[in-house]
Parts: sequence; C-alpha cells; structure tokens
Amino acid sequence: MAVSASRIAALYDIHGNLPALEAVLEGVRDAGVDRIVIGGDVLPGPMPRECLTHLLDLDLPIQFIQGNGDREVIAPTDAVPEVYRESMRWNAAQLSPAESQLLASWPLTCRSTVDGLGDVLFCHATPRNDTEIFTRQTAEDRLLPIFGTLGVALVVCGHTHMQFDRTIGTVRVVNAGSVGMPFGEPGAYWLLLGPDVELHRTSYDLERAAARIRATAYPKADEFASRNVLQPPAEADILAMFAQAELK
Repeated sequence: MAVSASRIAALYDIHGNLPALEAVLEGVRDAGVDRIVIGGDVLPGPMPRECLTHLLDLDLPIQFIQGNGDREVIAPTDAVPEVYRESMRWNAAQLSPAESQLLASWPLTCRSTVDGLGDVLFCHATPRNDTEIFTRQTAEDRLLPIFGTLGVALVVCGHTHMQFDRTIGTVRVVNAGSVGMPFGEPGAYWLLLGPDVELHRTSYDLERAAARIRATAYPKADEFASRNVLQPPAEADILAMFAQAELK
C-alpha cells in the first residue's frame, strides 16, 4: 500500500559515513520534508551503528528498504570478494542482535504517492533485485522489460552511486546518488521529491570527516577516508567499469 506525502527526501548508499549523513539531514530539515526514504546500504562502512542510531532517532517518519550491502553484512554470501570480507565481518560485529533483526526485516521495495509526481516506487538497484547494475548510459531496450510494466510514474533507485534522471519507456527513473560513498565530485548526494524531482549534492567538511573516519576501528578506515571522501573515483572511470558489468 502506497503512503501519501507532499515532500520526500530519498537517501541512498550512506555506507556508514556519519559526517555525510549529518550534513544531508541538515538540508533535509531545511527542505521541510514530511517523510524520508532510506534506499538501502546504510552499511557497510566506518560508522555503521552510529548511522543507524542517528536515523532511528529522527523525529520524522522514515521508511527503510534493504540494500545488498545491508543484506551481506547480516547474512554473508560468497558474492562478497575476499578483500572486503574482513570489513563486512567488522560491520556485523558492531550490530546488536536486535539491530541485525531490524535490518533483516526491511523490505526490498516500497511505494509512496507524492504530490505532483504520482505513484513512486523505491528500490535499491532495480525493482527485481538489489544487485543489478545500470547507469544513465545503459541502452533503453535492456531496461524496458524491467521498468515498462510497473504501473508507476517514477522509480527511484541507487546502488551505482551516481545520480541520473532519465526516462525508460513511459517511466521516469532517477538515481539518488550516494550520501556517503559517491563516484564523481566529492560531497553527499541525495534526492528531494515533490512537487518535482530535485537532485542534490551537499558539501561538508571533508578533511574533518576524513579525520573522524580514520579515528574509527574500521579495517579500511584510511582507504575509505582517502578514496570515498577526499578524492572519490571519477564518474567517467566508473561508467567505463560498470559498462562491463551492467545487466544484459
């Protein structure tokens, strides 16, 4: 059942980056939203429990959906490359049993009716699973079987950490980008819905954020601070890499 709202903030792929989340939530409050959708992958990252607690303590209605990162932390599979498994285990160890159960209870999709936009479907990667890769450059004919018969006006996704706004058949498909682990210009990316679609990038103190992240016990803290906060990969490089892995 779809929930009605005037303005929704969509925050995706936070990845345990608490400084970025704090900065975005300031902008969310200034925007006067009446609902927040967290589109998956609150974790893994350097401050997973802190991010989850911060979100759960908000005094705004909030809906979570599960991302592949959340799922792999609480129920690991062989899909995670060996190089990332230590950090995934570390993330899992930060959660209480109740918090792990909470993540497991999150649905894969949710729907809302947004003023000015109509029915909106939120998913992590695509409406049919949480790992499929597509970008603003993926051919439309590959995507029509997935998006062409959903019966909604707008789909909001994430997973690839790069914002876009495109039309597939008659459905508008928007990627919210990544709050905590962007590909492209540094900053924290998010989406505001109602009465139209607004793609946002929030600036924050990157050096201070990097210092806070490096002070954690996260196994990849220094790498995360350097590569995901201070100097994220260029969008063109990621698009070229994803072209080899996108859905066929």
